[in-house]
Amino acid sequence: MANLEFPSVRAKAGPSSRPERRAEVTLHQLRVFWAIAHSDTLTRAAKQLGLAQPSMSQQLSKLELTIGTKLFHRRSGELILTEAGDYLLSKAEHLLRGVRELEDGLSQFSEGKRVTLRLAGINSVLRVLLPEVVRHMQDRFPDADFDIQESAPADILEMLYGRRISVGLLAANSVAEAGVGFVQIPVVEDPYVLVVPERLVLNGVTDPETELGAADNLLLGQSIEFIFGTQHASRVEAWYDDMLPRHRIVAQCRSFELAVGLVRAGTGICLAPALSTIMGTSAPDGLRLYRVNAPSRRIVALVPSQYRRLEPYSTLLDTLQDAGRSIRLPAILPTPPFLDRPASGEL
Repeated sequence: MANLEFPSVRAKAGPSSRPERRAEVTLHQLRVFWAIAHSDTLTRAAKQLGLAQPSMSQQLSKLELTIGTKLFHRRSGELILTEAGDYLLSKAEHLLRGVRELEDGLSQFSEGKRVTLRLAGINSVLRVLLPEVVRHMQDRFPDADFDIQESAPADILEMLYGRRISVGLLAANSVAEAGVGFVQIPVVEDPYVLVVPERLVLNGVTDPETELGAADNLLLGQSIEFIFGTQHASRVEAWYDDMLPRHRIVAQCRSFELAVGLVRAGTGICLAPALSTIMGTSAPDGLRLYRVNAPSRRIVALVPSQYRRLEPYSTLLDTLQDAGRSIRLPAILPTPPFLDRPASGEL
């Protein structure tokens, strides 16, 4: 693969001296630069590429020395792209995308070589969607195997940028817009529901304080909240403040499945996507699910754009969409009248 070349200062030629070799920008340096530009810190960029932070700093310094200008302003621990950095980033993204397409395209000619499909996703999606998808892919591509990781949305994006996975399954609004070269393939619409213990009946309730008993009102006011980031936590808290202003948080969880388990045990209520309430392939027991006025969680497959046409990834993406269309969501009851109003924002 040819490297980008930049002119360098040459030593004065003596009788036996040779012209100094022109400095080169390497693909490795461009990958390091790209990772830093898409990360908040050098530490996060190093994690993406699986490199030590001193090595990242060294590669960046070499790149800046070769080009002859700074690519980042260093301000209070932040790295902000310079004008030269902005220019290089746009060029590097297209170049690196072309290299990925070349490498992936050549891989299809490796007959007889086992292909490992590397995926990462959020728990509820992997648990409900993946079993049938893997079985179907084994029938179509018997030489393929899978490397599947359960991860948080931000970590999934990091692994995609670092090329440690090829497909990420996550909610479309859980991460900022992906960089150049990635596409979102819609998989399934997952509605949000209010999950309550089976004994708490909210059908047709207009005024909980007058229509429910003291014990049920106490239970309705105990919220179990799933949080995976400040913005999401703020949106969830705003929903509870709008709909159940007298609620109090009795537990905070890092997985919907744990939150639903706590509800099943009778400790409170929670707001969750319907898929997270499914246990294996069975509908939830010991629970009631009530529809709420909030946009559904849009589950997408986030992939490098070339994978949409490259086998076996193309078939994998089609199979994921087929699985999403065939999912049978658990029974969801109508929105109780006291919750049948718009909230102040999206979840």
